[in-house]
Amino acid sequence: MNKRELVDAIAERVGSKKAATEAVDAILDTIQETVAKGEKVAITGFGSFEKADRPAREARNPATGATIKVPATSVPKFKAGSDFKNLVAGAKKK
Repeated sequence: MNKRELVDAIAERVGSKKAATEAVDAILDTIQETVAKGEKVAITGFGSFEKADRPAREARNPATGATIKVPATSVPKFKAGSDFKNLVAGAKKK
């Protein structure tokens, strides 16, 4: 499912494609901005989003075997909540 399909699925439930688009955009923007600031976003039963820092390291180019330096970076990280994990695993919802 891509973003357009998600908006369409939500529009079926709320009755307005415009409202669904605004809601999806607002949720995604808020999560991205909050995580980019280094804060954690936790949605009970669904999961949590947070910023993870990766240290600088040395890697190897597989084609040439040359060693290269990979700079330190920050990446987004998602950890699924227990309800989400159980649903994916096939457990029945409470």
